[in-house]
Amino acid sequence: MEIDSTVEEVLRRRAKAVLRQRARALRGTIPPAALAARSARIIEGLARLPVLCAPGPVAVALFYPIEGRNEVDLRPFDASLRDRGARVAYPWIDPETRVMTFRFVSNPETMEERGLGFREPAEGDEEAARLDIIVVPALQIDPRGHRIGYGAGFYDRALPRFAPPAIKAGVAYDFQLIPEVPITEGDVALDVVVTDTRTIVVESAI
Repeated sequence: MEIDSTVEEVLRRRAKAVLRQRARALRGTIPPAALAARSARIIEGLARLPVLCAPGPVAVALFYPIEGRNEVDLRPFDASLRDRGARVAYPWIDPETRVMTFRFVSNPETMEERGLGFREPAEGDEEAARLDIIVVPALQIDPRGHRIGYGAGFYDRALPRFAPPAIKAGVAYDFQLIPEVPITEGDVALDVVVTDTRTIVVESAI
């Protein structure tokens, strides 16, 4: 029997909600020291990506870890990027429209938490018009570049404005990599997946 497309979409969203809940619970059981070590290996994997090895200036969008969520911690990567002359941007959510953009920050320590759990740039910081790579967080991710986030859809709506030409790089601990993430309307696949043990170039992105 053929399943109505609307019903199928509802089922996929329910499946993602269940996976999201389980993924958050699992990530919460990992000791901080182990996560810090895994984050360091993820940073090493990111640093080896061709877009970040090429000579010349590069514009990179990172994300600040949400307090208490055990996210991949990219803060040490910020300093090394700046040392090589990169410009580093972070997500900024418009408080009225809820549209996410990226803004360049000269010092990440000056960013502030504005109600969403993570630090954001100031409204007056320069908005990025073009980026070379956007590093995207995930609760779960698959080898096709599909991810499960927190469900707000900020990245899925923002990424098409920058990519291409920007490379969309998803980062996750290797235990968050699953065979297949249910695809729902509006999902944007990533170009590369970097975990603490491997880097996967998504075939459809080649």
